[in-house]
Amino acid sequence: MDRDMRLSMLKGRATTEATAAYASRFRNLPGNFRSVLGLSISSVGIGTYLGESDTETDGAYEDSIAAAVSGGINLIDTAVNYRFQRSERNIGAAIAKLVESGSIRREEIIVATKGGYLTFDGAVPADPRAWFEEKFVRTGIVSAGDMVEGSHCMTPRYLDAMIEMSRANLGLETIDVYYLHNPETQLGVLDRKTFLARIRAALEFLEKAVGENRIAVYGTATWNGYRAKQTERGWLSVDELIAVAREVGGDAHHFRAIQLPYNLAMPEAVTLSNQGPLNDKTTLVGAAKGHGLLICASASLLQGRLSRDLPAILSDAFPGLSSDAQRAAQFVRSTPGIDVALIGMKSRTHVDDALALMAHPPAPRDALMKLFSPSQP
Repeated sequence: MDRDMRLSMLKGRATTEATAAYASRFRNLPGNFRSVLGLSISSVGIGTYLGESDTETDGAYEDSIAAAVSGGINLIDTAVNYRFQRSERNIGAAIAKLVESGSIRREEIIVATKGGYLTFDGAVPADPRAWFEEKFVRTGIVSAGDMVEGSHCMTPRYLDAMIEMSRANLGLETIDVYYLHNPETQLGVLDRKTFLARIRAALEFLEKAVGENRIAVYGTATWNGYRAKQTERGWLSVDELIAVAREVGGDAHHFRAIQLPYNLAMPEAVTLSNQGPLNDKTTLVGAAKGHGLLICASASLLQGRLSRDLPAILSDAFPGLSSDAQRAAQFVRSTPGIDVALIGMKSRTHVDDALALMAHPPAPRDALMKLFSPSQP
């Protein structure tokens, strides 16, 4: 990254004081903000995974991000590979405009991104293999044996390049939350001992990145790993990962966040006891909260599949909401232990629906219990 680009980056990171000030401006959103990691974080976050890699979608995302942040959503989630880096760039452009206009301060928002998957630059190149060779192999970023399944890498050298790419795309000196993206992918190929050695090298590097002010905290964003049974090859253990973090960072390590799918169709985070020792197992949420981690739920609407045709019991459990999308998201944001429900918002309609939901407080526990045990009175 050249000097001019570094100078153009927004300095700072999310802070206790600034996020609390942000939350105080939205008294019309009861129960919306949670205190996690010393920050005031909105119960709904904006996701940026879906959408075409074109200028029309770029503009729609920039508009949606600005509307969401202006309306009371202060966590934005992305990954360097989402839409081939375009989502990160859209976030960067939107934040820069909001800060320049004085609408927000950089320190009021939490930006999370991920690294681990190979990404192209804006679009798929005409010859992907040749492009990868030129950009990653000849430059020494990736060596033989580093890549798994032809798409996943988490060596320190690769993560270093991805963090710099993300900082440049986002225009941020410091990324608030940096996730290893689906590390369980590597367990499809590697034995657990080799996998943990790679995890150790990755976390050691991420601790160094924290010390260099490039990221504030780190964690893991997963798809299957935290929802798998302990007997499955791709299973991830929170205790095991935290133990590695302590080895490389001491008790003051910065492994502070996890992300996993959680929704009406994928409730394993609170229903499957797959964490902890065999004689004292607990759920993912129980284990993560035991370590004081931020828990972000991805796929709250299961990429739109839970936004329509939900059973009537949802309407009974969550009265006053106007759409199935709101009901599905209400289930997620109301679940004890889930800090943020991520919702893809590539249009103003999506943002408006999310903000309308946030005007309602999270549902009480007894409403959720009816969904988990619908046959009970």
